[in-house]
Amino acid sequence: MNPSPQNNPSRRTVLKSIGATTTLAASGLLPSAIYAAPPASANDKLRVGLIGGGNRAKWLTRALSRESHRAELVAVCDCYLPQIDVLAADNRSDPKAGDSWKRYQNYEQMFDQEELDAVIIATPDHVRVRAAIVACVKGLDIYAEKPLSFSIPEGRALVQAVRKHKRILQVGTQQRSTANNQYSCEFVRSGGLGKVHTILVKNYSGSRPATGLEKQVIPEGMDWDRFCDQAQLLDYHAQLHRSWRNFDAFTGGPICDRGAHALDMVHLAMGWDSVAPTRIEPTTDAKDARQRGVRLYYPDGTVVRLESDNGPAFGGIFIGEKGKLEINRGRFACNPTTLIAPFEGEETENHVGNWLDCIESRGEPNAPVEVGHLITSVAHLINLCRITGRTLNWDATQEQIIGDEAANALLNKERRPDYALPVV
Repeated sequence: MNPSPQNNPSRRTVLKSIGATTTLAASGLLPSAIYAAPPASANDKLRVGLIGGGNRAKWLTRALSRESHRAELVAVCDCYLPQIDVLAADNRSDPKAGDSWKRYQNYEQMFDQEELDAVIIATPDHVRVRAAIVACVKGLDIYAEKPLSFSIPEGRALVQAVRKHKRILQVGTQQRSTANNQYSCEFVRSGGLGKVHTILVKNYSGSRPATGLEKQVIPEGMDWDRFCDQAQLLDYHAQLHRSWRNFDAFTGGPICDRGAHALDMVHLAMGWDSVAPTRIEPTTDAKDARQRGVRLYYPDGTVVRLESDNGPAFGGIFIGEKGKLEINRGRFACNPTTLIAPFEGEETENHVGNWLDCIESRGEPNAPVEVGHLITSVAHLINLCRITGRTLNWDATQEQIIGDEAANALLNKERRPDYALPVV
């Protein structure tokens, strides 16, 4: 005799109710069995949606397919519908996987029409926070690519939404789930270099204005209004569509892209998951102000220098009392060479898997929302320092620039009313 539905809630039902019970369980008023997810069955996998079917989505869907025993991609949303076909064709291990996807141009329609448990957001930067907050309100857990936000205030709004709705959010800084990087960062954090006084980070630039582009015909299958989202509704041009990361209407540029990975490794190695720089100072000039050098001064006296185009693409060079250590993606090097023992584990990375683990356990993921917000805020402050050409003194508690009203006014980005953030 099969148990009744009342006595055997589905895994999805339990996960949906976890947020409401976690606080009580943590206080000891509820047994852990109530909020622990039951084992998955073949017919009760996590149903995942995807927003943004571009190049990054290819890596993410491959990672999700490796977790097919417990999660499945059931719906994909992209403003440009033909992009979903391109994404489906990329899945070489299962060429017919895309046949079962429901396809949308509007993620709010996807949320309303699909019974989802979680969503992966791989959109351009300016779209991400609104989509994530709407997902929080819908009770979904979230994997959000980096940089987490398009501005510091909207990043804070997302932190508040995630915590209010008790969602699991993993930021796509996947090196936090790479064993080699965890090993080298722990070495620095535990004092292996002694006192670290200087960290060198590659001087990634900001983005440029979207000017000088002639209007082109919007391609069939493109909802250009939704692509522009909160930004001004610009005339369509293929460069804005395909190379959006170059333009400040949609992104903060490379400093918010690869730079976010580099800064994340700096913060992880230094134990700065809740520590921000107190001063951001321009130090070198450049023909393009968005490429000028910058120094970050942290409360413990450490200086982070972004003044050279050279250096590790996804990390930094840590200079301490006992020597130097360069951390990059999946590797490290030190001087003296005997400073740190070679890494002997498997060089694995399963950031999506860690996210799914935490959806089931309701534990904190490797890259939680507060960390993603902090790292992205540092990148935004670097851009603001370059744009103004002035030293910025940062109050991390209030998230305000001290004594500079003009710079403070630049913290916010003007949003089109149709794409206002939901009230948290």
